[in-house]
Amino acid sequence: MAMKPDDLDFIANFSTLWQVVLGAVLATLGGFAATQAERVVLRRERERNAALLFGELIATIAIIVDLARDARARGEPYGMVTMRLLRSARRELDIYERNRERLADLEQSVLRARVHHFMVGLSIALEGVFDTTRELGDLRLKAAAGEAHADREAQLADLRDQGFEFMLETARLVPDLLKSFEPIARHSFGELGKVAGMANRAQAENTRPA
Repeated sequence: MAMKPDDLDFIANFSTLWQVVLGAVLATLGGFAATQAERVVLRRERERNAALLFGELIATIAIIVDLARDARARGEPYGMVTMRLLRSARRELDIYERNRERLADLEQSVLRARVHHFMVGLSIALEGVFDTTRELGDLRLKAAAGEAHADREAQLADLRDQGFEFMLETARLVPDLLKSFEPIARHSFGELGKVAGMANRAQAENTRPA
């Protein structure tokens, strides 16, 4: 059967239609792929920024705890320098609290749990030291005598030491945490450790007897 001119027009139009449909499908798939790729890049960038934030925060806290440990070993164990350093550590914890929602940017749920465990443990230890120091101060201001007063003072002093030791024990988690952060942050936190060592040496020089 011979083809009519109208049939040729239909075939030409059908071919053009398929080209349009195919082009639209490819454009849609390309746009979807580009959007997904952009989301992956943005998610990785957010994770890297979160790892940098928490890594540097934890490393800074470790430096302060290290300085506080050395300060406690010299002169008055819980004197002005030691307590100021502990309050500095508390302020670093406050920074964590203000940025805690950024933990969600870390894909590893185990790492998120480890970070929060570290921060909570440190917070409990610091609050214990602050509370017992405050209560000891109030107790000594009363200047009461007697065995019960002395026993309570000794008990509070022991509780304060326990809180401080718990803080030091919690700080031992830092190296493993930083090691977990480094590949995500694409950054080595070792330089902060060098800064800590320099600060400790400087403090030792300043407190050395003439």
